[in-house]
Amino acid sequence: MIDPISTLRPPPSGAAAGPDARLRAAAAALETQFLAEMLGHAGLGESAGAAPGGIGEEQFASLLREAQAKAIVAQGGIGLAERIVRSLAARAGMEG
Repeated sequence: MIDPISTLRPPPSGAAAGPDARLRAAAAALETQFLAEMLGHAGLGESAGAAPGGIGEEQFASLLREAQAKAIVAQGGIGLAERIVRSLAARAGMEG
């Protein structure tokens, strides 16, 4: 079972951003982009009707998908970022 990511939130102000925090932030960003892309392929934001909104609607739909993906990751995501962090930490000998 993959544990939800509760540690992806930014460190409290004044805390040093070490390699682990940077790794977690990068993994969360990757998961966010992955989810945004998958939401797009799933059809989220596509207009249904005879008169679609054109290029403007497409642009705003991508912004909506990205915001929704960020919200998903902030709530724990799908576990992709945690897997990335664990894998890279194990390779670097940073497990703990």
